[in-house]
Amino acid sequence: MYADAETIRKILTQTGDTWAVVGLSDNRERAAYGVAATLQRFGKRVVPVHPKAATVHGEQGYASLADIPFDVDVVDVFVNSDLAGAVADEAVEVGAKAVWFQLGVIDEAAYDRTRAAGLDMVMDRCPAIEIPALG
Repeated sequence: MYADAETIRKILTQTGDTWAVVGLSDNRERAAYGVAATLQRFGKRVVPVHPKAATVHGEQGYASLADIPFDVDVVDVFVNSDLAGAVADEAVEVGAKAVWFQLGVIDEAAYDRTRAAGLDMVMDRCPAIEIPALG
């Protein structure tokens, strides 16, 4: 319900190539690190968003979505479900076109708000699993 094939394909192939990855740090042990590397291999620009604002995979990090000085197309969310809704709201505020909640990140109210604001959204899926499956 929160991840239909058409929306997944649209976000991965048509929405744009600048992905803000919220929760991405330089910690190689975290899932966000590997997912971001996969997105880069498939031609996406990955922008780290983390309080540490570290440079990751060669891209300057920012402490928040609002701090990014250029447009982002997709906001990929690697935070706990209880924090994800606020990130989705911020994605709407900064003018993103889509929001992607990672595996295990679920907030139905945030999904409804984000869709009502006109953004595409996928929840409880991983783009690093979905993008190679597109062929």
